[in-house]
Amino acid sequence: MAREIEELQAELRRFAEERDWGQFHSPKNLAASLSIEAAEVLEHFQWLTEEQSRQLDEGRRQAVAHEIADVLLYLLQLSDKLGIDPLQAARDKLALNEQRYPADKAKGSARKYTEL
Repeated sequence: MAREIEELQAELRRFAEERDWGQFHSPKNLAASLSIEAAEVLEHFQWLTEEQSRQLDEGRRQAVAHEIADVLLYLLQLSDKLGIDPLQAARDKLALNEQRYPADKAKGSARKYTEL
């Protein structure tokens, strides 16, 4: 999977270079775009009930998939610009969360680790 991520980042670099978009892809702008796209994912669920959010029709599901792709692509561009390995960062964060949220204390609870 690491190789696939690196290949996708290279494709994103090529795509941006062909369009001369690198000038716009500062970490600040990429982070803002990432946040905006994440909000667009949420927009598809605004006003749905919990049950409706679990049973999307195919059209809405495809629209959400496109927004998820946008989030992933901006995240990969941002990590590429900053020289961060997103898989290693995720593994490191998961290990930290294992410590913060021990299963015997956090199981079935939505409380933050500082409240356990």
